[in-house]
Amino acid sequence: MRKLPFCAALLALSVGTFVPALAQYAPHSRSQVPGGTSWRGFYAGANLGYQWGATTNNPTDPWGPAGGLQAGYNWQFGQFVFGGETDLQLSGADDTFAPWKFSNPWFGTLRGRAGWATSNILLYGTLGLAYGTLEAHNSTTGTRESKSHTGWAAGAGLEVALTGNWSARAEYLYVDLTDRTYLTTGSSHGLQSSLLRMGVNYRF
Repeated sequence: MRKLPFCAALLALSVGTFVPALAQYAPHSRSQVPGGTSWRGFYAGANLGYQWGATTNNPTDPWGPAGGLQAGYNWQFGQFVFGGETDLQLSGADDTFAPWKFSNPWFGTLRGRAGWATSNILLYGTLGLAYGTLEAHNSTTGTRESKSHTGWAAGAGLEVALTGNWSARAEYLYVDLTDRTYLTTGSSHGLQSSLLRMGVNYRF
């Protein structure tokens, strides 16, 4: 994809800036476990990022800002942390290749997470279900068609415990919304996209 080198550089820059800036803050109101912070329990928060991708069977590459809410629960055994998370995103990702415009107004995921905690930093991987809407619009005829899609999502990230019950994180997520047939185009379409986002959580 044309935007991949730019987004890879953005990911490296974001993580490189994010970790040194936040790792210096040690949590003080959460109970400690051997090796660092306790991550167990419920959490909820918000995120904001950038989405870029490609529509299958069409030249469009939807891209744009994306943001939303997430919530989850962690269990912890020593330094090993695992749990589940759900999120719901609003997206401005779209692209036009005459006469077609494809957009992804919203999507969500339901994923498992597993990671390793060191001091106040949690490194994790994530995998699970994805769902969302893909919309096709023909500017010549004015026809518009939306389909609900399901698929899968996978990614990785790091989360840093801050003072109090707050934490901040950087995450990369790959989202594959599988193909469905669109009557207006006479073809099957889906969306394969990447999401780079920053977020904050409050851990209860």
